[in-house]
Amino acid sequence: MKKLFLVTLLLGSSMGILSAQTPVYLDDAQPIEKRVEDALNRMTLEEKVALCHAQSKFSSAGVPRLGIPELWMSDGPHGVRAEINWNDWGYANWTNDSITAFPALTCLAATWNPEMAAKYGKAIGEEARYRKKDVLLGPGVNIYRTPLNGRNFEYMGEDPYLSSVMCVPYIQELQKNGVAACVKHYALNNQEQWRDHIDVNLSDRALYEIYLPAFKAAVQQGGAWSIMGAYNKIRGQHACHNELTLNKILKEDWKFDGCVITDWGGAHDTYEAAVNGMDIEMGSYTNGLTSESQFTYDDYYLARPYLQMLKEGKVPMSTIDDKASRILRLIFRTAMNRQKPYGSLCTVEHYATAREIGDEGIVLLKNRPLSRKGEPLLPIAADRYRQILVVGDNAVRVLTQGGGSSELKAKETVTPLDGLRALYGNKVRYARGYAADAPMYGQAGKIPQQVADSLRDEAVEMAKQAGLVILVGGLNKNYLQDCEGGDRVDYGLPYGQDELIEALLEVNPNLVLVLLSGNAVEMPWVERVPAIVQGWYLGSMGGQSLADVLGGTVNPSGKLPFSFPVRLTDCGAHAFDALSYPGDGVRQEYKEDILVGYRWYDTRKIPALFPFGHGLSYTTFAYGKPVASARTMAADGSLTITVPVKNEGNMAGKEVVQLYIGDEECSVLRPLKELKHFAKVALAPGEEQTVTFTVTPDDLKFYDEAAKAWVAEPGKFKVYIGASSTDIRGTVRFELK
Repeated sequence: MKKLFLVTLLLGSSMGILSAQTPVYLDDAQPIEKRVEDALNRMTLEEKVALCHAQSKFSSAGVPRLGIPELWMSDGPHGVRAEINWNDWGYANWTNDSITAFPALTCLAATWNPEMAAKYGKAIGEEARYRKKDVLLGPGVNIYRTPLNGRNFEYMGEDPYLSSVMCVPYIQELQKNGVAACVKHYALNNQEQWRDHIDVNLSDRALYEIYLPAFKAAVQQGGAWSIMGAYNKIRGQHACHNELTLNKILKEDWKFDGCVITDWGGAHDTYEAAVNGMDIEMGSYTNGLTSESQFTYDDYYLARPYLQMLKEGKVPMSTIDDKASRILRLIFRTAMNRQKPYGSLCTVEHYATAREIGDEGIVLLKNRPLSRKGEPLLPIAADRYRQILVVGDNAVRVLTQGGGSSELKAKETVTPLDGLRALYGNKVRYARGYAADAPMYGQAGKIPQQVADSLRDEAVEMAKQAGLVILVGGLNKNYLQDCEGGDRVDYGLPYGQDELIEALLEVNPNLVLVLLSGNAVEMPWVERVPAIVQGWYLGSMGGQSLADVLGGTVNPSGKLPFSFPVRLTDCGAHAFDALSYPGDGVRQEYKEDILVGYRWYDTRKIPALFPFGHGLSYTTFAYGKPVASARTMAADGSLTITVPVKNEGNMAGKEVVQLYIGDEECSVLRPLKELKHFAKVALAPGEEQTVTFTVTPDDLKFYDEAAKAWVAEPGKFKVYIGASSTDIRGTVRFELK
């Protein structure tokens, strides 16, 4: 009779028929906190504990007795991952789980356009909803500290402000589908080597100024419903149960009301997990990718061991009530949300969104003519060359495969070769030029030298006959490239690409180099290559986006979200001893402190190969003189900065106007300048717009370690308006009173 009564209640609720006897938690017209309280009061201790740990590889339990459903999670953040088996890491081999692969988050960040982030979140949210997922594991907002980090392609670059601005619309639009964002990896997961145990130590200033702002924005502005704890330790405690980052900062200071979900295998201790802010434990006793556990889900730290400690009074009962309340809140927002839309999968609109983001994210690094009177190589007019040779393994490789947990089963993929052939027809010939093995977790394959030599020789011979050579190279998703579970071992290009580039240049100087990667690479040949494009991992429509930009249908407007150092030792993380990177196997010190990325290059006066914020266009933008609305700012006031920007070329384009601020009188070390605002403007040929920024005292603050507060010291400040962090078009000064 109890089961029948429950079914009747659920059917009545789903049809909008709620009786006076219906439990409050089933009535989504009630305030969510009232529903949480009602459900919590009806649950047994065992049911509360069961909420706190996995029941399968990608799900956690609900409360069957009360009709409260389980939570289903899926890897992201570039698409909804194919179905994984219930109790092992193998793919379930379903025929209906193919999806749209969206560009990697490095590409999204390179758009410098929050509207693209909103479109991204909306589309991926619709796909996750259609696949009946409650939690999407993304976006990733860890800071780009070193170009060797194997997972940088999943993140949004080196600057905390840019990452903050770009992650918020993604989260908001994703969650409108009733799918929770799980923002990762909180915090300081800035390398893959020794990620499961390396103990990161850094100053409070570096923590608050560089590594936490994007997470804070995700919570306080984006309203994220869940956060994923990182694998590493922070000051001696694992990030998934860390008193400072979870209890003090996330839940107390930021007032986060959602769930902390472990990374898969990120929990290590029952007592710490109980008292230090962890809510849902996933993947314990595994490496989160391939290894299997000998233990059952009931053996997890927050399962039977936690229940026993609660019953014995070794941990407060308040801990389980807090965890269960947060999990119920997440369930009511997602799995039991009757207002969420139906979702959609692999639609024309989603492919258009993927293509548009790729179009705006591709960065033109270099584009010069071969002679003083010649034209730049890009864009490539269809009637300009009789024969175009496309070279490179990445021209045909499906780059949604491999890479770790972000691997995707794309329904459709347009490769670069596909896109170029569609644009230029039978003018296009192809030579592989270099080769790489198929992606394998935990091991890197090796191509025999004889094969490598043969492929290179073939491409060089074909290049002699071509009018133009387009080499599509870079990194890939193989182990020790752009891949979870290991960092890169070299800053240079893999698979003999340096030798291939040099050999191609010897026989044909008309070379366009397209780099597909999520990381910077060393470029010993940079002066000799006339045109270089940073193409990222572009997802399902990648080949079309590349053809759009190379052919000139789209004027490139992407800007780098991280700096390209000339050599690895120019990077702040690598400018010290091994304790700074990768650590000694146990411990690590962030010795560059707050000087990450362009902050390091600017302040230490080290020229970057390509600076943060850099990106060329097929047109020319002229900047007028920036003007401040006042010469002084009150401590509770603001001022506006205006700058006219004009398109002086003959092609419509978009420009990212960047505003940096430098503190010229300060009691502590500060970077030469820091990004505080930006705006992307679209201009027709000859059109001029005035870009306006509002600067407030918050833009001037640093974290005062002694006061444990954000402080803006009175004094002189300098505003830099630029097309990149080094291409400064104008400055203006003001004083904070």
